[in-house]
Parts: sequence; structure tokens; C-alpha cells
Amino acid sequence: MIVLWISLLFHQAYTLVPVKTVQLGEPANLTCVLPKGLSSRKVYWYKQSLGGALKLIVTLYKNAAPEYGPEFSSLRFHLHNDNSFSNLTILTTAQEDEGIYHCGILEWINPQWNGTYLLVKGNSQRTSNYTVVQWPTAFGPARPGDTATFNCSVLSDSDNLCPGYFNVLWFRAGSDKSHPNMVSTDRNRHNDCESRFDSQNRCVYRFSKNVSSSDAGTYYCAVAACGEMLFGNGTTLEVGMIL
Repeated sequence: MIVLWISLLFHQAYTLVPVKTVQLGEPANLTCVLPKGLSSRKVYWYKQSLGGALKLIVTLYKNAAPEYGPEFSSLRFHLHNDNSFSNLTILTTAQEDEGIYHCGILEWINPQWNGTYLLVKGNSQRTSNYTVVQWPTAFGPARPGDTATFNCSVLSDSDNLCPGYFNVLWFRAGSDKSHPNMVSTDRNRHNDCESRFDSQNRCVYRFSKNVSSSDAGTYYCAVAACGEMLFGNGTTLEVGMIL
């Protein structure tokens, strides 16, 4: 299982969120560390598709039987808590299981949230039909207050396209080599995609932001398609000084 680190904006605060990759059809194990001295021992697990609302998977309170949400059941999910961890297992992963899984410990004084992005890896042969291209390769030097626009195209020369929508994420890798930050998410809409005269199908995504002095770095477009995460070549943003 591959673990990457990204940064997710959730509840108006940045927290490091692991991204786990699992092969389609295999079990996926998600673990949440429980704080010491937890009094209520009531733990909630939620699923969130990119751009979607939270959906309650299951609640477990002390030694009571797990209570599953309306769209989930013990036939596909298993939950176990001990003194230190809460472990949620998807017994057999499906493509629709991809998304962010939140573990919530809701106490009156200090509620805590932990998140994991689960990437379900499907048929890798299908993604060979896709190419992700970013432009421009460099932007700037921009001054604080300017608007920077990053462009990303998903190209395909095949009609055998994956069903549903692409999930598109934008990351920034700072010049200090720190962990990349997730800066934006998007889902394609019908007017984002077009058929070109060269018989290629193309979906175009754009991300714009007002530049600040701390925004320098390389911005990457990442596209989740057919159970694979495809990365663009990156656009480097240079930020200059205001004279």
C-alpha cells in the first residue's frame, strides 16, 4: 500500500492527510489513533467524495454494536476499536469507495478529526489512453496581488473513456522541499470537455489564485481517472518583489 502525504483544508485548518492506494477488489484498512484518556469512546467514521458532503459510515460507542449509516453495512465494512486505535476495514474495495475517510472523536471539550484519502487502483491499461498536460511551464515573476492562472488538459485518443467524472486536485510543492499542499479540488463539468478536430477528446481545467509572497513553488495538476492518479508536468510560479 502506497502512502503519500498531502495537505487538506478541513474545518478551516490544515492537517496532514495520508493518501493510501489499494488495488481494486482488495481490502483497505484505515486506522485512526485515539487520544489517551478518551472519556466518551464514541467514534464516528465518515466518507466524503471530492466535492461531496460527509456521509456517516458507522458509529461505535464503547462495547455496543456498531451502528451503520443508511448507505453502508457490515457486509462490506468492519469496525473495531481498542484502547489506542479505531480500525475501519473495507472488506472488498469498489471504485466508488475512493474518497476521503474521516474519523471523528466528538467530545464536548476537544473534538478531533483525522482524514485519509483512499485511492482505488483499477485497470491500469485503460489509463494509457490518457495524457495530462499543463501550461504554461513557468509563470512570472508575479508580484503579490497579481492573478496567476494554471491550466491543465486531460487528453484521450480513445472512445473507451471511463464512466463518471474526473476528480482533479491541485498541489503546490514549495521551494523549501516541504510536503506538497493540496490547494484546490475540482470535478469536471460538461462544458469543460470538448471534441477536437484532431479526433482527441480533451477536458480542460483551470485554477486561478491571487498571488502572495509565500506562493512561490511548482503547481501540479493531479487527475484521478479509472483508478489511477495521473500527474501533469507542473507549472513553476516565481514571485518577485514589489518595488
